[in-house]
Amino acid sequence: MKIGYFLATEEFGPAQLLAQAQAAERAGFEALWISDHYHPWTDTQGESPFVWSMIGALSQACQLPITTAVTCPTMRIHPAVLAQAAATSSVLTGDRFVLGVGSGEALNELIFGDAWPSASVRLEMLEEAVTVMRELWSGRMVNFRGRHYTVSQARLYTLPDRPPPVYVSAFGPKAVQLAGRIGDGFISVAPQPEPVAGFREHGGGGKPAQGSFKACYAPDEQEAVQLAHRLWPNVGLPGELAQVLATPRHVEQAASLVTAEQVRDTFVCGPDPEEHRRRIQAYTDAGYDEVYVANSGPYHEGFFELYAKEILPRLH
Repeated sequence: MKIGYFLATEEFGPAQLLAQAQAAERAGFEALWISDHYHPWTDTQGESPFVWSMIGALSQACQLPITTAVTCPTMRIHPAVLAQAAATSSVLTGDRFVLGVGSGEALNELIFGDAWPSASVRLEMLEEAVTVMRELWSGRMVNFRGRHYTVSQARLYTLPDRPPPVYVSAFGPKAVQLAGRIGDGFISVAPQPEPVAGFREHGGGGKPAQGSFKACYAPDEQEAVQLAHRLWPNVGLPGELAQVLATPRHVEQAASLVTAEQVRDTFVCGPDPEEHRRRIQAYTDAGYDEVYVANSGPYHEGFFELYAKEILPRLH
């Protein structure tokens, strides 16, 4: 099991994210995830730096592989532009970049006033967008006319030694099947075996599966629960609400119904290393190959010390 660190752009600004990445590398984490948002989930989280600027900076600040978790290549930015961004990121990181993609959330994708497509249309758009990007990574002149995207006489000149791997995020059965069919890897956030098995059954074979969970380290467990509930109540939203709510204010309104105990069930809260190890083991048991841990709140020094001394040496 590879253990990585998840950089939450919704909660931290550029300087904090760079410092966390360097601390993660020193502590023994093996890779990075970084979220790709236009808005944070809530105003309380309060940040949303541009992920492609952050990847450029991270490539010079540390040597860890980087995966976007995840980029939506369908509405906010055209896939032809994202193909260029991903190619340059791969060059900067020495082919240590993975483009994680998904069908997106209205929270980030509706900034131009577009209508929010149904889930099935968003998956159709995602598949076509991946096709466009892979065509451009060939280095050839591309002319493409699909149902959703048109590319005219476009060619990428700055290319990595190999095309960026595309890992597909999926939750429902249709998305899992699509991930297995078109993905170079799989991304999910629940330690459940069924999505991983579905991905492998539909073409994923032995390809990597990445998962993640959120932690909130604090010297006291109750303080950690309170921090997690204040900063990330959105983790308790049921069903498709996280995909269809359009603004941080709407997310906050829905999340006002989420209790601290519901957040506690999702987060690993407090300083007990056994709680962290148990959550990592749950992802191992579910069939994941990699797991990425995000730490919320102000106690990052204690978090990285905990993992450096109590968790990562034993797992490695």
